[in-house]
Amino acid sequence: MTIERTGILLLVSGPSGSGKTTLCRRLADEGEAIYSTSCTTRPSREGERDGHDYHFLNRETFEQKVANGEFLEYAEVHGNFYGTLKIEVLNHLAAGTDVVMDIDVQGADQVRGCDDASIQAALVDLFVMPQTEGELLKRLTGRGSDAQEVIELRMKNALGEIGNWPKYTYRLLSDTREQDYHQFKSLMLAERLKVSRLKNLQPPLDS
Repeated sequence: MTIERTGILLLVSGPSGSGKTTLCRRLADEGEAIYSTSCTTRPSREGERDGHDYHFLNRETFEQKVANGEFLEYAEVHGNFYGTLKIEVLNHLAAGTDVVMDIDVQGADQVRGCDDASIQAALVDLFVMPQTEGELLKRLTGRGSDAQEVIELRMKNALGEIGNWPKYTYRLLSDTREQDYHQFKSLMLAERLKVSRLKNLQPPLDS
């Protein structure tokens, strides 16, 4: 029996090296959710496809969409705009499709501030972080090719991001990749069982 429900909007934040992007992409690759496709004003790179990797827009079109209130969240990064179209997310949610967004702390704040009732009903937010500062430093140093001052800046920025974890409903302290994904997917499965997400509150029973 298929149980009809509304979709979940899962926001996933965390510092560089937390593994959040890997979790989001794996969930989408397994067909458990749609990985949100952002709009951007930056030029496309070799191999990127419009509508798949990004929606590539010129600056004038992007700014018009901002003025029209079409973005769920947006930001300017290194001179280019990035944003998520609200209508695309709403269409997925109405169809009962779950959407996962790999999003920074500022973007998550914008989504939480959205006054659309469907967005608020669908919203689930998770912060992924290493268990210790030592583990964070180990992940940030990676291949060991960065200069010391670069590593120190990345560490400072990461610690600043981590300070925002109490804003989130859920926190995942990262362990192994498989353990992280087990907890991540379990959260999604549990959220699907919420009565508030069901479209029909009187499920048929066999007599």
